[in-house]
Amino acid sequence: MVAGPEDRAENSQVPETKGRVGKPVARWVILASALALVGAAAIWARNGTNGGEAEGHSRPLMSSPIDESARFPWQERGAAQSLVPLDEMIPGGPPPDGIPAIDSPSFEAAEDAASWLAPQEPVVALRVSDDSRAYPIRILMWHEIVNDVVGGEPVSVTYCPLCDSATVYSRKVGDLVLDFGTSGRLYKSNLVMYDRQTKSLWPQLEGRAVAGRLSGRKLEIVPSVMLSFREWREANPTGRVLSRSTGFSRPYGRNPYAGYDEIGSEPFLYRGPTDTRLPAVERVIGLEWNGEAKAYPFSGLRGEGRTAVHDVVGGLEVVVFFEPSTGSALDGHDIAAGRSVGAASAYRPFVGDLRLTFEPRGGEIVDKETSSTWNLLGEAVEGELKGKRLEAVEFVPTFWFSWVAFRPHTTIWSGGR
Repeated sequence: MVAGPEDRAENSQVPETKGRVGKPVARWVILASALALVGAAAIWARNGTNGGEAEGHSRPLMSSPIDESARFPWQERGAAQSLVPLDEMIPGGPPPDGIPAIDSPSFEAAEDAASWLAPQEPVVALRVSDDSRAYPIRILMWHEIVNDVVGGEPVSVTYCPLCDSATVYSRKVGDLVLDFGTSGRLYKSNLVMYDRQTKSLWPQLEGRAVAGRLSGRKLEIVPSVMLSFREWREANPTGRVLSRSTGFSRPYGRNPYAGYDEIGSEPFLYRGPTDTRLPAVERVIGLEWNGEAKAYPFSGLRGEGRTAVHDVVGGLEVVVFFEPSTGSALDGHDIAAGRSVGAASAYRPFVGDLRLTFEPRGGEIVDKETSSTWNLLGEAVEGELKGKRLEAVEFVPTFWFSWVAFRPHTTIWSGGR
């Protein structure tokens, strides 16, 4: 039996609000309502009321067989193999797969998607070999995971709305090809995925199995960028966009977490120390290399037009790109009307042996050496180096509270371009 909205509010363990008034309480109410709405979606799915679409789903391509005897770590008798206390992975409302992953994604031409995607709407851009795809946040908001094969490689495209974090992982772990679902649990307010092959648990922002048979194993990050549909389409006019024909009936384009990213809001179901160096829901791009972690606040990166920041993280030279026009998916109820919050990415500042120095010029990002113009995807779009691409470094766009919760030793970039 699936819990109803009232039970979900109880199971969400909303903290005592006595004596507290104003925005924080209002935000908790909004989030409780959002979880109730997502819970209702789970009920639709369980009852087969998916808007008349076919019930059931196909297994993701290339996946390894499922061990039918596998159990979730919290179902194990005795001590389950776990790297973190299981009671810190708390129920988020919906049950396992109550927020259903997309396992058989379909795609459409960018030109066709332009009829329902606003230019500034955020999408997750992924390119493997010559296969370029965009995954709209308005769809990921309701599914959180897409198990796909791109350029012949099995991947999972993941998004956690509570952390505004988008990451793509390879589904290959050793000899296994995993596919992922939502566990219904949150760890530090972050989506906890589970692999269907072993039912091990994987916090999205860590990319590491923290409980179950695969504990300690890590997923390989596949470079991706969360940016505006406009920017992605300009760079990939023949690319493909995840279709709304998902097999589920959902109000794609509606944001059930309206107002969640307003500065001053509190993270939902977050249990842990609070680092007040930045506001909890300040957006950052986080980099980690050779044991050093650094966060680049969007508020510090924002300038007049696009900006570029050179830095060194863990001994690695990097350049961070920022553009200010990408919209928020977590602002108002209508994702297409979200306020501009910007988007960021990070790369090695080299083309072959040529080290490039980037600067903002005329609202664009230009390298001093050749005066070529570069986009947020790390591609030269004009000038001598047109068609060249920078090597991406691993980075995560997310809220400050979630980045520092997993990397408490992080430092904050404080300026200097």
